[in-house]
Amino acid sequence: PYFIRAFFMEAFKSLGGDLRQREAGRYEITHVPAVIRERDRVIGGRDPVLKKYERICFERHLVRVYGKPMASLVHPGHPLMAAVTDLVLETNRNFLKQGTVLVDPTDMGNTPRVLVMIDHAVRESVYGKDERQVTSRRMQFVEIDAEGNVIHAGWAPHLDLEPLPESDTYLVQDILKQSWLCDTLEQQALSYAAEKLVPEHFQEVKERRERHVDKILHAVHERLTKEIDHWQDRYFHLSDAVEAGKQPRVQPEMAKRRVEEMRARLEQRTKELMAKRNVISSPPVVVGGALVVPAGLLAQRKGEETPQFSPDAERRTAIERIAMQAVMDREHANGYRTKDVAAEKCGWDISSYKDGEIDRHIEVKGRAKGMSTITVTRNEIMYALNQEDKFLLAVVFVDENDNVDGPHYVRKPFNSEPDWGVASVNYDLNDLLQRAEAV
Repeated sequence: PYFIRAFFMEAFKSLGGDLRQREAGRYEITHVPAVIRERDRVIGGRDPVLKKYERICFERHLVRVYGKPMASLVHPGHPLMAAVTDLVLETNRNFLKQGTVLVDPTDMGNTPRVLVMIDHAVRESVYGKDERQVTSRRMQFVEIDAEGNVIHAGWAPHLDLEPLPESDTYLVQDILKQSWLCDTLEQQALSYAAEKLVPEHFQEVKERRERHVDKILHAVHERLTKEIDHWQDRYFHLSDAVEAGKQPRVQPEMAKRRVEEMRARLEQRTKELMAKRNVISSPPVVVGGALVVPAGLLAQRKGEETPQFSPDAERRTAIERIAMQAVMDREHANGYRTKDVAAEKCGWDISSYKDGEIDRHIEVKGRAKGMSTITVTRNEIMYALNQEDKFLLAVVFVDENDNVDGPHYVRKPFNSEPDWGVASVNYDLNDLLQRAEAV
């Protein structure tokens, strides 16, 4: 909900909307701009966009608050969100294709790369119609460097990047003219996505859809078969009663028609559900791209020192590796299974599992002994707020001899999301560690 709220509030205001907070987490919209209502009329929908909303919210538990008006829950499928999103995409789609230059504040290296955004959809059959409707749509991100190496960039890497200040554009002009930044990048990204990312997405949706449809199909067969057996049995009993000279309230032909209706219904529902099992993969499409410049390279070209807790890049990497291992060792000692997901850039570094307990998502921060601050990305903060108790911040101190102090676990480390446009926030370690607990 925090990601949804951040996007909606900024997009709605950019379209002339006015959103005013009332109760905590709840807002009033006194007037929805005509351009949004007209777009809703064009794209259509079951429920229309209203001229005003007494209350809206983004979290389910805030829909009903005692003594206050009921709120409309805004989510990706809400007509107001759909109209706003469509307008924003129409206005900015060309800018996505045009591309931009972004800065990675967490990368102290000097190797630029290109981030390519790819749209991939999986569609399902609609019984009795030729078209196929989208059942799953996913944004996928691919990174390509000057050597032609292509990797999966994670789920939302753009959230941790910052715009390049206009005053620094002269620092990257030579990079923009390099020969590897050419039209073949798009084809490289599509080839990688078609080979690595698209099959994974398709298989995931296919298996989930088949399980879902099979479950419904089993329930439908069970229910309708019972109905058919019931009315079949009634038909035989009523026929016997008529032959015996009785006049039952329900005639045998009525029961027979009911059996035929149930059989036709079962056949129809089976065809509809079997059609839903068949999904196809649409070709991936490039929708945007950006040149990503490391903060370390910019600092180097400005003649500045790289703002990092360790001046040595190899040492910094070693500290991060030691911190990750320390956290995984602690998790294993507590009976958890762990998975390193740092490369996926999903908002945390380690997924920790234990049967019968809620999964833990752990963000690991390794610091050289004596450091007083840590830098946390907007993505990490938003995921922490969204997941509440599932999210843990683990701070590990490493001295010159690789001795470890920690991990120190902090539950619910952040109280509020960063302002729009803020890519990262520095936190005081002493303040965080005062709230550390044994987990």
